[in-house]
Amino acid sequence: MELIFEGILKAFQLLFTFNREVLGITWLSLQVSGAATIISVLIGISTGTVVALNHFPGKRFLVSIVNTGMGLPPVVVGLFVMIFLWRNGPLGFLGILYTPAAMVIAQAAIATPIVMGITIAAIQNLPPKLRLQILSLGATRVQMVGFLLREARLPLLAAIMAGFGGVISEVGASIMVGGNIKGYSRVLTTATVMESGMGNFDMAIALGIILVLLTFLVNYLLTLIQQRERPR
Repeated sequence: MELIFEGILKAFQLLFTFNREVLGITWLSLQVSGAATIISVLIGISTGTVVALNHFPGKRFLVSIVNTGMGLPPVVVGLFVMIFLWRNGPLGFLGILYTPAAMVIAQAAIATPIVMGITIAAIQNLPPKLRLQILSLGATRVQMVGFLLREARLPLLAAIMAGFGGVISEVGASIMVGGNIKGYSRVLTTATVMESGMGNFDMAIALGIILVLLTFLVNYLLTLIQQRERPR
């Protein structure tokens, strides 16, 4: 208990003294995970909506792949992203391995199946005849899709929160493709692992508390949007 208490004190000390290294790590965590979440939302919601609204051969197989991707171990994702970005890999010419950009790619690959899978379930859960009713009122197909997305906005916001939560807490892929380089590609999760491995448990606990606080604040803002009362 004493160790946890010291970690909590150190966390607030690092925050209120504006420790440059901790602020840099926290800001990079928010940048990387935020960018990855935005990418996953753009790809996941759009692709998930297309899959949910259309019938085609192999749809069930595709959905099963997406659902499998929702639980794919981050280290596996990190391994494949690392192979693709390796010097002799297909994307090696980009030269972004062990950079924050590589971390964004890996985290986006982790979050996209989560967002896409929840989107498919949310759209498919809407009343089947709703689409026909909307189109019968003279709406275009684009307007119909927009209406369906608004109707499914609560689970879609939950998908965004799940995607963000999946990447902000991820550590394996970030270390593999980012390298955990001090002052460059070190984020809260990788820094926590490093500090605990060095026996600096008070610092590790402090970083862990900051990570939890950051995750709570982002999800709290999204929850306010999700749970706000509809106009009567």
